[in-house]
Amino acid sequence: MAKTSAVEKNKRRRKTVAQQASKRAALKATIMNQSLSIEERFKATLKLAELPRDGSKTRIRNRCEVTGRPRAFYRKLKMSRIALRELGNLGKVPGIVKSSW
Repeated sequence: MAKTSAVEKNKRRRKTVAQQASKRAALKATIMNQSLSIEERFKATLKLAELPRDGSKTRIRNRCEVTGRPRAFYRKLKMSRIALRELGNLGKVPGIVKSSW
């Protein structure tokens, strides 16, 4: 099996999260429902544990759309600080002006 980049893994995780979202939500609602018996809730917990780990939304990593860098990510612009600085200096990011003294 060929190695996949972290960017590709993250894309695959986004797909899995989208596919598993309704199943996970239903199982979590069952688990949190206090009116059900403890056995039913425990069975739902086991079913939730059997689902793929990558189906959890917390497994998705915010990555720069330009470079794929996972650190120093600006959510609003969907890019890392390094890409933001480079594109800002070139004047390609609207609203950002290079500061000069």
